[in-house]
Amino acid sequence: MASLSLTHIGGTNNSVAEFVRTRCRPITAQIGRVGLRVTAETSREPDLSVTVNGLQMPNPFVIGSGPPGTNYTVMKRAFDEGWGAVIAKTVSLDATKVINVTPRYARLRAGSNGSAKGQIIGWENIELISDRPLETMLKEFKQLKAEYPDRILIASIMEEYDKAVWEELIDRVEQTGIDAIEVNFSCPHGMPERKMGAAVGQDCALLEEVCGWINAKATVPVWAKMTPNITDITQPARVALNSGCEGVAAINTIMSVMGINLQSLRPEPCVEGYSTPGGYSSKAVHPIALGKVMNIAKMMRSEFGDKADLSLSGIGGVETGGDAAEFILLGASTVQVCTGVMMHGYGLVKKLSAELKDFMRMHNFSSIEDFRGVSLEYFTTHTDLVRRQQEAIRQRKAIKKGLQSDKDWTGDGFVNETESMVSN
Repeated sequence: MASLSLTHIGGTNNSVAEFVRTRCRPITAQIGRVGLRVTAETSREPDLSVTVNGLQMPNPFVIGSGPPGTNYTVMKRAFDEGWGAVIAKTVSLDATKVINVTPRYARLRAGSNGSAKGQIIGWENIELISDRPLETMLKEFKQLKAEYPDRILIASIMEEYDKAVWEELIDRVEQTGIDAIEVNFSCPHGMPERKMGAAVGQDCALLEEVCGWINAKATVPVWAKMTPNITDITQPARVALNSGCEGVAAINTIMSVMGINLQSLRPEPCVEGYSTPGGYSSKAVHPIALGKVMNIAKMMRSEFGDKADLSLSGIGGVETGGDAAEFILLGASTVQVCTGVMMHGYGLVKKLSAELKDFMRMHNFSSIEDFRGVSLEYFTTHTDLVRRQQEAIRQRKAIKKGLQSDKDWTGDGFVNETESMVSN
């Protein structure tokens, strides 16, 4: 039996009639043996599919570049589990220069003194890009595209400040049949002396030049992955889009020191007694990521309009369908997950999809585009908040609540006049 509920309708521009016309399910009344029966027609299943820069995905959930996309076996698993797309771990031409250490992760737990039983809320890594030979990775890209021709495989690339090297890398990854390229302008640790990763993403002049090389060479869509380790993330995002990138992805990890072991007095993660600052991820970064994505989305809407050929991919602490919905409400077309997969496994996509559909049913959204960017208009300046609140107070004061003086009582309306002054 269908149940009917009244949901708060936000905003000031839509009338109730328009909301009912566009959002509410048709309601029919039938006369039965037990009297009047009211039913709500079941709307069709929410559609999670998205088309981004011409790339068709069954859902907006994308494996973020990192360990979950490190080789053929795990990327195949991601496709089999139902992820909308996979971004492989970042590759470069010469993997012999990439030397990882172990351990390279450290976790932050909620609870007293970081109890080992506490929930993991933060994750730090000092991991570098792929240390596997490029030829091996390219062979696996080609194999994956042969086996999953209708699924989206995105190559993540990073190189040093050398136009010829960038062009060679782009040419070689494109020959495998990959569908798009994500450029890692944001890795916060490792090889900054070679002008790689965040060293480019934090320097807008350098970024503009390198984006020019890349977009002149690439024949597939290009996403620029943004670093949060910068004062104003809209500046490099603007440069990337103006330089020809079809999309931006944000955020990569936040530069951090996870903590100090108070017994050994050594930092974490600890390698032979020493450490180095690394990238911070997991649910603790989610609010920071939302803020950065909101800023980028507002800039894109203001300066580029709602161009269908530009996209935004949200990243940061996604472990639930609600987390993903927040990024989409701020304007993201896709949502990337990396640390979440490392903690919960590839099957997480089923939970994410189910929870996102539940959210969509709650608001009667039938597609991702129905609510993408809807919450963006509700962000404003503090000065405007003050103005809005003062106006609201003025309007409330203008409405008299009950009788103002004993002289206003009348005999005829005594009961109603009494009711007008009751608070509950």
